[in-house]
Amino acid sequence: MGKKSTKENKSVFQLSREEAGMTRAEASEAMVFVSESRIEKYESGKSPVQPEEVLAMEKAYKKPSLCNYYCSHECPIGQEYVPEIEIKVLEQIVLKMLATMNTLEKAKDRFIEISADGEITDDELTDFARIEARIEQISMAADSLSLWVSNTIASGKIDADKLDKARKAVQK
Repeated sequence: MGKKSTKENKSVFQLSREEAGMTRAEASEAMVFVSESRIEKYESGKSPVQPEEVLAMEKAYKKPSLCNYYCSHECPIGQEYVPEIEIKVLEQIVLKMLATMNTLEKAKDRFIEISADGEITDDELTDFARIEARIEQISMAADSLSLWVSNTIASGKIDADKLDKARKAVQK
């Protein structure tokens, strides 16, 4: 007799499927090329999930955050270079980004001084590291905003076509 699935022993992939309200059969049908038995294997950890399967799940479950999860937790390259993006509400993202930008505005002159000669000397390292950390915070906030947009499009709260048209209009 198999062991009973509990929330604690479910993979993020199984939880995502269940949150989407899909059985394995329904998920298999939505993902076309992924069989029910294959879904069971990667959900139970018997077999590693493949990148193309994650992309299929992301679309079927309407959960773009699965791609970031996969890259930051499952992919060896991603584990090294892709940070996990924390899902936040829009207000939190914007306030964090603006607060960080304000601290960078104050450090702008020091950043210019440090980088003007193309070298970072020992006496500049601490200030440089502080500024670099702030820039990384802005990068994380930008990634969080992108994920928020993707999730909001997937949920149907933003029309992707209208957003694309707005983006193109702004770029002109």
